[in-house]
This record gives sequence, C-alpha cells and structure tokens, in this order.
Amino acid sequence: KVKKPLIHHITNVVTINDCANVTLALGASPVMADEGKEAAEMTAIANALVINMGTLSERTVASMLSSGKAANTNGIPVIFDPVGVGATHFRLQMAKQLLNAIRFTVIRGNISEIKALAGLEAHGKGVDAGDTMEDAATVAMTLAKQYDCIVGVTGKQDIITDGDQIVEINGGHPMLAQVTGTGCMTNSLIASCCAVASDSLTATVAGIFVMGRAGEMSYQSLQAHEGTGTFRVRLIDAVSLMDLEALQKGGTIHVHETHH
Repeated sequence: KVKKPLIHHITNVVTINDCANVTLALGASPVMADEGKEAAEMTAIANALVINMGTLSERTVASMLSSGKAANTNGIPVIFDPVGVGATHFRLQMAKQLLNAIRFTVIRGNISEIKALAGLEAHGKGVDAGDTMEDAATVAMTLAKQYDCIVGVTGKQDIITDGDQIVEINGGHPMLAQVTGTGCMTNSLIASCCAVASDSLTATVAGIFVMGRAGEMSYQSLQAHEGTGTFRVRLIDAVSLMDLEALQKGGTIHVHETHH
C-alpha cells in the first residue's frame, strides 16, 4: 500500500491551511491545486481527491468537474462535501451538476446538507445544520442508494452508511462545532483513509472517528483560560499523536445491519 498517500483538495479558502496540516498530521501528503489548467493532471497522480464547495465559484466548479472525472478514470476515491448546499439556488444547482458528472466514493455533510441533497426540505443556516438528527439514517440511506456511495452525516451522533449497513458513532465534543473547518478537516482524514483502505465504509468510519477522538483529547487538554483558538491547535496535535491506545479510549461505534 501507499506509504504517504497524496491527497488532492479542491476546497474552500476558509479552512485550507487546517486541512493541509491535518492531512500531514495523519501521515498523508496534501496538495491544493484548483487552477483549471492543472487540476485534473494533479488529481491523476494523487491517491484521493476531496471536493468541497465551501467558497464556491464557477472557476473552481470547472476544476472540480475535470478533477472528478480524472479521479473516476484512474480509480481514485473522491470525497464530496456539499457545504451549505441548501442555502442558495446556485449551490444546489452546482452540487447537482457535480453529482451527475462524478461518481463520488463518499458524500459527507451535516444533516441539513444531506437532506437538501436528497431533495428534502432542510433548515440549514449557511454552513450550520438547522435540522435534528432524528431521520439521519433514513435520509443517508436514501442518498447512499441513489448515488451508490458512502454517506457520512456528522453531528452530535455521526451516521455512516453504504445503503445497507448503518454505522453510528457516539463521541467527539460540542466544541468541534465552535471552530471553523472541523468538517473540512474530517474530509481530509476520510480521504487519507480511503487512499490506503480497500473498504470505503471502514475508511469513512475511521476518518470520522479519528476527528471525534481528537476533539475529545483536545478538549481534555485545555486549561481554564484556554478556549477555541487553543482547541483548534490541539486538534492537530491530537491527530498527529493519535495511536491505537488513544483511539480505544474514544467513543462508541454501533453497526446496524438493515435488511429490506
């Protein structure tokens, strides 16, 4: 297997540095080439691709389309984060264009984003989820079947499904929602895992679980006078120091088989 997989990101400008650092912390190598003239060529030599619509522009959508197709041609896993997809018509339109043109390995978002993609009414406020997790499993399964991919819904509980199995993770820390980019960083972790694993469902669970565990470890390390800024830095520390022992002290993973 690849020792230090190259993870190509076409992602948003808000969190790009944290994504690069968390990729390195896990032992993979990040690259962020979103110029249309080189994006597809860069993807072709990578081991995984992250497409994130956080700061969306028509220029980057063109790069996303060409890179996604290059990834599909080369059998490279593609992770899609439909950031704020229900917030504007433009976002929903672009997301649908991407979904129609690219075979995604994993779609990861909050419940509002996943609902919007599934064509249900969602109540997201910009990039924050405004919906409850109650029907997350049903919505995620519908979407996973529709696009033949893994769907990961991250929130208080995380739900990951391939359309048949449902995996539920309980863990993480509420402060993860107080720092921008924790979702984007999770995409990088998922992509790094997908690059070296044969099973995308396991890889997605692993990436999401590592982020939740890092959130717990980061919070536990804070002193009384330290807040979200320190927490953000400690997250990357936690990922870089993560080992089996640290993981085993983490949250719980439940697997539900569904038989239709």
